[in-house]
Amino acid sequence: MTLEIEEKVLAAILEHGRREMPNEACGYLAAKNGVVGCHLELTNQDAAPDHFTMDPAEQFAAMRKMREEGLQMAAVYHTHPETPARPSEEDIRLAHDPAMVYVIVSLLTGVEPIRAFRINRGEVSEVPIRVLAER
Repeated sequence: MTLEIEEKVLAAILEHGRREMPNEACGYLAAKNGVVGCHLELTNQDAAPDHFTMDPAEQFAAMRKMREEGLQMAAVYHTHPETPARPSEEDIRLAHDPAMVYVIVSLLTGVEPIRAFRINRGEVSEVPIRVLAER
């Protein structure tokens, strides 16, 4: 499985992360026909640079919006303001859905900015990402 994501979505989640600095930003990525073309920004209730908690009311609203627009949940994303795009120990511990793709976006310069993972009972496997240029 490869996560296909439109370039504009990648740019938007990087911008979301920069706006929330120094804290982590979080949200959902939604797909149509297997291509991520939409991001839904959620509030990090923790307002912390090293972890996040999504607002449950916003989560339900985002799920409703996806359903109404015929989109499928493709991934959960969050930023790492000061570390590379790889799951932290906390990310691994809190990953409860083995079917979910977890996208991590690093805001550090000089590192790969976006990577995706599946996490199953502490086992981390990378999901390839293909960024699709604007059409």
